[in-house]
Amino acid sequence: MDKVASPRTLAAAWKRVAANKGAAGVDGISLTRFQARASYYLAEVERELRAGSYQPLPVRRVHIPKGPGKTRPLGISAVKDRIVQTAITMVVEPIFEREFLPSNYGFRPGRGCKDALREVERWLKQGYTWIVDADIEGYCDSLPKTPLLARVAEKISDGTLLDLLQRFLDQDVLEGMQQWTPVAGVPQGSVLSPVLSNLYLHPFDRHMAQAGYTSVRSCDDFVILCRTQAEAEAALALVHAWMTQHGLRLHPEKTRIVEARTDDKGFDFLGYRCAKGRRYVRPKSLQALREKIRQKTGRTRSGSLRQITADLNPMLRGWFGYFKHARSSTFQAIDGFVRRRLRAILRRRHKRAGSGRTLKDHQRWPNAFFAAQGLFTLHEAYVQASQSR
Repeated sequence: MDKVASPRTLAAAWKRVAANKGAAGVDGISLTRFQARASYYLAEVERELRAGSYQPLPVRRVHIPKGPGKTRPLGISAVKDRIVQTAITMVVEPIFEREFLPSNYGFRPGRGCKDALREVERWLKQGYTWIVDADIEGYCDSLPKTPLLARVAEKISDGTLLDLLQRFLDQDVLEGMQQWTPVAGVPQGSVLSPVLSNLYLHPFDRHMAQAGYTSVRSCDDFVILCRTQAEAEAALALVHAWMTQHGLRLHPEKTRIVEARTDDKGFDFLGYRCAKGRRYVRPKSLQALREKIRQKTGRTRSGSLRQITADLNPMLRGWFGYFKHARSSTFQAIDGFVRRRLRAILRRRHKRAGSGRTLKDHQRWPNAFFAAQGLFTLHEAYVQASQSR
């Protein structure tokens, strides 16, 4: 706890929180407001941490889009709570990190989703084509608190820090006028959520490795790669037994065994769909991108076209950077969708009815017109990347 409460640690944690941006919590203190009196607030947090009296505020719950007509809950903690959680993570993560297995790629320093995808591809090429495609139902919301804290206590004996972690696990949730204390889980969006959720599944990684199975995991998204159907069925039974024993549940409709070379649907992993030796963008990932594009390109959107494209470009570049190994037709389809949305904006501004799909609109605002406005084009980026490779 002395390391967590250190002014140096808290200052570094505040710097990370400020860089990540984000909204204010239930206390209404924004990053800008905190910045104006940062030294005062940080000194106050340090005093409370050292006295063991720090009490987290309730988490403000909001719902963000998750595909057509769907949302997922996201917890927004107060700025000072995010700073304390970041400080805790900075201190305890290295302790757990040295224990984690190579099969774990989720939220780890120097590792990421692309590394996990490359590892899956490597095993597929070696003939491990029978896949246990598993999905843990409501993982973050269903993590058992007492066993989770016991996992932490296996490596950390500081009672003051364990008490503080317990308070964060018992944070109230505030949604509208309702406030309650969840009986299980860690808030999605919490700074502590990645390291704690990773820690809870570490024994699972060890269990599967000791049984001789090949797994690749990123947080709660994982696959087991096998050589035969019988091996995959045995692996799935082992996964199911472990999850049941540790208070988790596999999603009955999303968990299945797939032969990656012959199954048309393949299996989904980290935003991709792997089927018949090729990588595709999974439909849910495409839907999520289209929804984000719609939010930025409403027909009544204000600002110049150059300003709108400048707002779109970082999102499109980031999306391409992750999905650049998908099929080229995917990028052409997205480019066409973006330009249709922009033409619809222009049609409205020129008081022209319709959706922006007519030949005249293509002649009036051709693809080159949007390129001149600085619009990032995924297909052109794909061509350039292919030539580079």
